[in-house]
Amino acid sequence: LKREYVAAIESAARSSAQSGPLGSYPLINVRAVLTNAEEHPTDSTEVAFETATSLAVNHALEKAAPVLLEPIMKVEVVTPDEYFGAINSDMMSRRATITGTHMRGQNQVVDCEAPLSAMFGYATAVRSLSQGRASYSMEPCRYEAMPPQLAQKVLGVM
Repeated sequence: LKREYVAAIESAARSSAQSGPLGSYPLINVRAVLTNAEEHPTDSTEVAFETATSLAVNHALEKAAPVLLEPIMKVEVVTPDEYFGAINSDMMSRRATITGTHMRGQNQVVDCEAPLSAMFGYATAVRSLSQGRASYSMEPCRYEAMPPQLAQKVLGVM
């Protein structure tokens, strides 16, 4: 296979991954392997290989059952003991998974993981719940499959 045809195949596969079947969000953790391709003296063009690749990727994605992913954040909340219950309850209402709690000096520390979408507005909430005495930090952790009902809402399927 000519080098320019292989480049056209690679380009089409990468381009197809930039706009996935779910809401046109980009694909991640996808591997494409060229297993067979034949060159024809009159019908082979870069455009023909790009088109064939795009069709093959779309066909594979129909079979793959892709899912929407959401960013999960690692969150640490430091709070005086008297606000621990309110903070803990609020985190649970935000689909957080509590991974641990411990004391740091006079304060309780709540370690958890929560979807980024559930953390919008948390700065105001934590101040309100603790009368301004709690603080938090948050950093990216990983991506996880979004719950189906939330994915439907994001995609406008409901």
